[in-house]
Amino acid sequence: QTVGREMLLHLIDFLVTSYGSDPVVTRLLNNTRIHIMPSMNPDGFEATKVPDCYYSLGRYNGNGEDLNRNFPDAFELNNVTVQPETRAVMEWISRETFVLSANLHGGALVASYAFDNGNAATGSSQGYSRAPDDDVFVHLAKTYSYNHASMHKGAGCDSRQTFPGGITNGFSWYQLEGGMQDYNYVWGQCLEITLELSCCKYPPEDQLEKFWRDNRAALLEYMKQVHLGVKGQVLDGSGRPIAQAIVEAVGRSHVCPYRTNEHGEYFLLLLPGTYVINATVPGFQSQLKTVEIPDNTANFSALRQDFTFRAVSVRTGAAPCPTSPLYGELGRSAAAGRAAPLGVLAATVLLALTVT
Repeated sequence: QTVGREMLLHLIDFLVTSYGSDPVVTRLLNNTRIHIMPSMNPDGFEATKVPDCYYSLGRYNGNGEDLNRNFPDAFELNNVTVQPETRAVMEWISRETFVLSANLHGGALVASYAFDNGNAATGSSQGYSRAPDDDVFVHLAKTYSYNHASMHKGAGCDSRQTFPGGITNGFSWYQLEGGMQDYNYVWGQCLEITLELSCCKYPPEDQLEKFWRDNRAALLEYMKQVHLGVKGQVLDGSGRPIAQAIVEAVGRSHVCPYRTNEHGEYFLLLLPGTYVINATVPGFQSQLKTVEIPDNTANFSALRQDFTFRAVSVRTGAAPCPTSPLYGELGRSAAAGRAAPLGVLAATVLLALTVT
């Protein structure tokens, strides 16, 4: 997507040139690992020779595939051949501990959030597919839209399309199968939103500077949100990190449990409030700790809460979460009345943290 690609190139330049002189940028970079992928589909971008606001060959890669319908889907089997670009991004997500991300598109002006797909278990029969972290997703989308020059006005791109507050649940807008947003949330333990930045998919070059001015503050404020919530380490009796321990907030478990990385680190994006954090090491009694989470985004550091399993002296392992549609069985159960409801891809920015 042309605008998203250019915005991230501007963002890279802005971060590099502002470090050391801008206190916000300096503190952000000192406390955050930022990964920026200006283009997931370079072949598609090069294939777009004639600017067009409404249609572009840039949606498809060199094999003619739409990469934003190409990821494994958590709700149904999408019979697609996973493309090399998609596979590379999936492997990248699995290697890193990403916490917060956004992918940038064009064709509308709105911040869209998970889920893009859904079933009875997520409430899609009511036209809204609710993620376990729905409150955080709404906050993230509003953070972007209200720091954008005009997105929050919700005008959309024509009279038939309006978005109150400049945000929308992805499924409520239109159902999407195989998108990166849901994949990153379910399998990557990373809260991702989709940013539609321009009504025109391929605007004139002389408009790009204004797009940057419109989005600069929103991009910075959104990146700061990676410091929401709680973080920490799970350690054994000798102080060694325990990988693959499950750490989640009580009442918002994920269908693919959120686990510690190889350094025993966990990160949970949560709004300010009181939560019970449950740490579980297979074969041992879980530990529950109540935490009062403040809004620490201005301090660039989430609340820290560690867990120590003193009886554990070996690292634990766990089978990876399968890539089959994880919400499939939940959907069938909910439809039968047996389960309670669960509370052109071109540019991406992903943020990760380390426990300090």
